[in-house]
Amino acid sequence: MFSRNLFSKTVITNAVRICLVLLLFWYLFCLFVPPGNGGVARDISFPSGSGIRKLAAELKVGGIIRSSWHFVLVTRLRGAAHRLKAGDYRFNDGMTPDVILKKLVAGDVDYRKFSLPEGYSIYQAAELLDQKGYFTKSDFLGKCRDRALLAGLGVAEASVEGYLYPATYNLSRGGTVEQLISQMVEQSDKKYAELTAKGGGAAGLSRHAVVTLASLIEKEAVSSAEKPLISSVFHNRLRIGMPLQSDPTAVYGVRAFAGKVTKADIERPSPYNTYLVKGLPPGPIGNSGADAIEAALHPAATQYLYFVARQDGTHQFSRTLEEHNRAVRLYLK
Repeated sequence: MFSRNLFSKTVITNAVRICLVLLLFWYLFCLFVPPGNGGVARDISFPSGSGIRKLAAELKVGGIIRSSWHFVLVTRLRGAAHRLKAGDYRFNDGMTPDVILKKLVAGDVDYRKFSLPEGYSIYQAAELLDQKGYFTKSDFLGKCRDRALLAGLGVAEASVEGYLYPATYNLSRGGTVEQLISQMVEQSDKKYAELTAKGGGAAGLSRHAVVTLASLIEKEAVSSAEKPLISSVFHNRLRIGMPLQSDPTAVYGVRAFAGKVTKADIERPSPYNTYLVKGLPPGPIGNSGADAIEAALHPAATQYLYFVARQDGTHQFSRTLEEHNRAVRLYLK
């Protein structure tokens, strides 16, 4: 009787040990061996306040993890349940629970990248966003003129034209037009503060005047090295009350400037057309990079009043109309 009980206890003990070994094997297998090779990807949204169980269930249904129960267990054992960051994520079936948890704890959300080239207007930015399928042209342009949004961003003008800094931005997949515009305006504020921190520069010009002038420089220049020279022409003309006659202003709001304008463009009535109005246009015609803003603040010291494009995109600068006419005959006829 004694040996039979001992035998039974031994069998039970061995069975328990085997079960524990199998459970440990299953735990480690699920932890270190992903369900696939990365061929299946899923966009998973983890809203603020959402529970770990719901997230685990979505990951299981999406084929990203082997077991939702295992994922919850791993999360709790590591004390990570209250450290997960809300957001939109992209996971694939080649990721282990360890990798997935690290992304969630780090807040490594899935971004859509958007690059705004130097000189692009809000109209061109709207085209790019529409082509990428991020936002429609009408939605973006509408928010660019949204008075409430602009006021919240500290922009006192009629639109954000000139206040969107050209750079590459990360926008979460659930991000809004307002969030993207806010990022670009905040970066513009930061860059402008950096450029003006050293003081000096164009005396008497407001920030709006500076970014407006910079937008003309940005559109006219192909070579960054010429921007201070082009700036000097505009500054010299402004000082003596001479029309700026900048080609890109003649087509602003009509089409993108491609280097040439027609007689009809020059004669088209528009408050932005500096062939018809003196001084700066009422606002920027594009969004400028740091070197154009720097050039607007610190023009080269010249007596130039004219410039004409050469065939290679650089410019010939002249002090007098006679010199300019000769350059026009040389490079344009």
